[in-house]
Formats: sequence, structure tokens, C-alpha cells
Amino acid sequence: MLRADVRAARKRLTGRIRTTPVFHTSVNGPNGQVPVTLKLEYLQHGGTFKVRGSLNAMLAADPAADRVIIASGGNAGIAAALAAAALGISCTVVVPESAPHTKVAAMWSHGAEVLWHGTTYAEAHRYATDLAAERNALPLHAFDLPAVVAGVGVVGLELEEQVRGRPPILVAVGGGGLMAGIAAALGRRRQVIGVEPEGMPILRAALSADRPVEVGASGLVADGLWASRIGDIALDVARRYGVRSVLVSDDAIAAARDYLWREFRIVVELAGAAALAAVQSGVYAPPAGERPVIVLCGANAELGG
Repeated sequence: MLRADVRAARKRLTGRIRTTPVFHTSVNGPNGQVPVTLKLEYLQHGGTFKVRGSLNAMLAADPAADRVIIASGGNAGIAAALAAAALGISCTVVVPESAPHTKVAAMWSHGAEVLWHGTTYAEAHRYATDLAAERNALPLHAFDLPAVVAGVGVVGLELEEQVRGRPPILVAVGGGGLMAGIAAALGRRRQVIGVEPEGMPILRAALSADRPVEVGASGLVADGLWASRIGDIALDVARRYGVRSVLVSDDAIAAARDYLWREFRIVVELAGAAALAAVQSGVYAPPAGERPVIVLCGANAELGG
């Protein structure tokens, strides 16, 4: 995955996605106010950065696809359904039984066929792969497909233009696609830091083992919806550009999400608040004069959750 791939994705996506804004502010930290820049990616179409990747993959497909199939616990399915609808393509999303109703309803609202299979993302993905072969459809991956990673990496190119200097960029790690895309876009121009829940440290485990490894979920993420291993692309990019992992507790993630609503009236899902939790809990402490960039990546929270 190279910067050139991300730049090519940006050309394909011009006019089809939102260039999401940044917001310079200060947030509460362990020892007082901390200057930060928030990248408001939760304002993207569908409330998720993943629509960038789905659109790029469909536009780059050769031959052009008329049907796509993807496995997803939520946002990747919403993104694929939205992108397919925009391009006039049929979309099927395979979800695990524990997929949130709110996210399934969003997939339906964009015209997707939704099929339930298994209790984990891994089980749903295996079924989706077989189904794509059976139906001669384009198989999409939520985070481990070059065109998907390149598409979401356009976030990094936007930040390069929106934020002066070379501040570090804190990004939540689910399957690693957003982290990998941003790191591929920026190379060593800026430090990218992956923020993971303590209950699912898939990037840290892979960096330690020097290969993707299965990690059993616990706490807030033990719902079958998060990836249980880092993507191969994400691990390759993380090693190449020195991406490191910091871990945040469930309590810190929940507190960061509550803080965003209380102070800014920003509604994000738990994953969307993970990067902010790293600063507020002190696991990432910016040196004096540094204003880190925090990517708020998803807004598809359960209503009342």
C-alpha cells in the first residue's frame, strides 16, 4: 500500500465524498486542558469513514461490478450499502447474529439485502466469501482489501492540507484499515498512533508476534462485532512506518464519548471516541507545544446507548 494508491483513490472519489472538517480546541486531560485538533470524520456520508473505502473499491473494480457482497457487524455494511446505492449496484451484507438493529436498519434503508450468519465477524466473513463466489459478485472486505484501505486513506491526504506542521495523528484501530490508510498516505511525514481497547489489542499483539494473531475479546468489545485479528495490509503498513499502539480502558472510552456529547454535542459510537480517550486518560501525553490530531471516525451509535 503506497501513497500513490491513496492519491489515485482521491481522484476517483472527487465529488462523491465529503471533505470532513477539522476543529481546533482543547479537551480535559489528567492534568488540565490539552490542545487538540479533532478530525470530524463522523460527518462523512453514512456516519462512517468506511464509505470512502467501499466507493473506491467499487469504482476501481475491473471488470465493473453489478453486485457486491460484504461481511460486517455494522459500519462497513452501512458503507457498502450506501456506496452501492449511489452507483446502482446490488449489495448483500452478511451480519453476525449480534449485529445492532440500528445498524442493520441503516443497511436496509440503503437498499441492501441483509443475511444473518454465525455469531462472530469471522463466521460471517467466511460465509460472505463463499456466497460471493456462488453469485459471481465482487467480494468486499471491511478493512483488508487494498482498494478499501486506499480509499479510507484519503483522510490522511485531507489532514495534510488542513493541519499545519507535523503533529501526530491518533486513530482508533478496529480491523486496522483506517490506521493503515492514513499511515500509507502520510508515510513518515507524521507519526500515526493506533488506539486500541484493552480488551482487543489486535495491533499490539500482531506487532509483538510479527504476524496477525487471533485475540479474544473482553469488556465493551466482546460483542462479536470487532475484528479479532489485524488485517495483513494494516500490519505491513504499521511495520513499515513505525505505527505504535496505545491501549485505553473501557471506562476511558465511555467517558470520552460522554464528554464529546456534554461539551460539544457531538454524538459518536464507542469506537469513534477511542482516540480521544487516549489523550483524556493520559495513556498518550502530548509534549508541551504539541497539538495532536484526533480522528472521530464513526457516528452510528445505538439510540439511547
